[in-house]
Amino acid sequence: MVPRSKLSLLAVFASLLLITQMADAADERPNILWITAEDMSPTLGCYGDGFATSPAIDHLATESTRYTHAFATSPVCSPSRACLIHGTVATTLGTHPMRSLFPVPSAMGGFPALLRDAGYYTSNNVKTDYNTSSESAIIQSSWDANGEEASWRGRAKDQPFFAVMNLMTSHQSRTMVWPYEQFQQEVQGQLGTDQIHDPQSVPLPPYYPDTPLVRKTVARYYDCVAVMDAQVGKLLAQLEADGLVDNTIVFFYSDHGSGMPRHKRALFDSGMRVPLLVRFPEKYKQWAPTKSGDTSDRLVCFEDFAPTVLSLTGIESQPDWMRGQAFLGPTKTKPHSVVFGHRDRVDEILDMARSVRSKRFLYIRNFMPHLGYNQQSAWIDQGQVRQDFYALERSGKANAAQQQYLRRNRPVEELYDCESDPLNLVNLVDDAGFQLHLESLRQQLDTHMVESRDLGLVPEIELWQRIENTAPMQWASSGSFQSKRILDAAKLVGVENPTAILAAMKDEEAAVRYWAVVGCHSLRELTESMVDALNRRLDDSSVAISLEAAAVLGKRLGDQRAMKRLMALTQGDDLTVVLHAARMLEWIQDPRSRPAIEKLAARFKDEPGDLAWFIRFTTEGYLSRVPSE
Repeated sequence: MVPRSKLSLLAVFASLLLITQMADAADERPNILWITAEDMSPTLGCYGDGFATSPAIDHLATESTRYTHAFATSPVCSPSRACLIHGTVATTLGTHPMRSLFPVPSAMGGFPALLRDAGYYTSNNVKTDYNTSSESAIIQSSWDANGEEASWRGRAKDQPFFAVMNLMTSHQSRTMVWPYEQFQQEVQGQLGTDQIHDPQSVPLPPYYPDTPLVRKTVARYYDCVAVMDAQVGKLLAQLEADGLVDNTIVFFYSDHGSGMPRHKRALFDSGMRVPLLVRFPEKYKQWAPTKSGDTSDRLVCFEDFAPTVLSLTGIESQPDWMRGQAFLGPTKTKPHSVVFGHRDRVDEILDMARSVRSKRFLYIRNFMPHLGYNQQSAWIDQGQVRQDFYALERSGKANAAQQQYLRRNRPVEELYDCESDPLNLVNLVDDAGFQLHLESLRQQLDTHMVESRDLGLVPEIELWQRIENTAPMQWASSGSFQSKRILDAAKLVGVENPTAILAAMKDEEAAVRYWAVVGCHSLRELTESMVDALNRRLDDSSVAISLEAAAVLGKRLGDQRAMKRLMALTQGDDLTVVLHAARMLEWIQDPRSRPAIEKLAARFKDEPGDLAWFIRFTTEGYLSRVPSE
């Protein structure tokens, strides 16, 4: 028998050995650095853009795997970041409308919380923007340091880190919205005269008008990219100065496509395709999918980023709520065959569209085809360049590529061959040679929307009524969400089937009735029976349905009762309802609404909060465009 004293000594040695092994394992875990750029398509030299000035990122590409098929899940920032922080698309979370105030389940503290539990130091620089009322709780659980000074340098000695460095320089505010003098002072002034891009030489896509202002704005965008590139170079130099290059896996990507017109807010590749570079030091080359400087055509999307970091940092199991798949590391999965995207309300712009992207094809389903791509918006309309697009629309001289973006409505379905048509200009929906591809992608989208419990199927106003005191994601998981039935109703939009629409308007499920009413916008004719049904829906118990019925009758017929209903809805206390009603009045542009809009503008002149801000946007838009009677 071994004496008790020796057993104790052996136990101590075993503990010390375990601690040493754990420390060694921790030392082997990589640091992860995310460098994220705002509002930037792959307009970089390493992606073949010869006009771009991007030496730092181009050099990084020679040391990295360059992904050619990386996609955001939304063409705007907040829903994209909601997805990135959780590894779950925003339409499943219920955080799909821009500046959402919907909560997420309390158990979802952001995936960096899992890294902190595993001993990582986590930091986030400048921006959170997680699009939920739960944001403060997510920040608290996710980050050891968060703010303008946050970086890996705040960690304990030898502690592994996950650091996010957000670069704002290519954001739409800088590239398009700020007054030109502010851009010159705060951005362009950082470039030498030989680095400033010449507007006369700038490459213009065929969907842009060739005007001096458009050329000047596109050149301005390239200047912003050049300054951002220099900032990337400085971050990589800091990493090297700190002796961390050999232990750090570096990601560089942007949060969606550029902030230029037809890019941000659109489900085309110009709004959804992003640059993605991943650099592996020699120590972790076994996880690199290619040799340094080579490309990967693997389909990846933002849902996959969180599980990929967990895989690389040795966290083998991911939470049940995380839907993405690791594309690197020990738990790497098989590649996707398709990835999905969504467009929902952005600021005061109302919409719902969904997309499926395979390696070759892009399919878009527009659930509100009566609304165009180029909807007016107070924020982006501060950019002078937007006026050139409106002028082209008014002129009637737009070419086919320009009309795709400028027209007042959209096709119900769009299909693009991205290999032969990388700008997504030729809609193949009616081409007999592509029907098998169309049907396959259409079916994959339907399946995804049902299985992922796409909460965009429930109108935002109605969703607030459904969730009561829980999170939308929890409500959708409870069995109350009839996603298949609601999707079937939503697919009536754009279909000339008045009989089915009339039947759906009587359904007991409010979301089914809602989509039936939305379908009336696109009908060629509103028959007497359809008008009668819409008038009954003005008194629907669901405010979302009442509002939409009023919008159809007000827009199509100028119906006075419908207009009064919309104006009355702008006077309530539910700001989501107020915003939607005000936006409908702006869209209809009936001068009789002006007193109600003026009253609304005065009411929200100094109100704080994002929804109040968006209400001001839409009242300003109406008052700037609609004359008095």
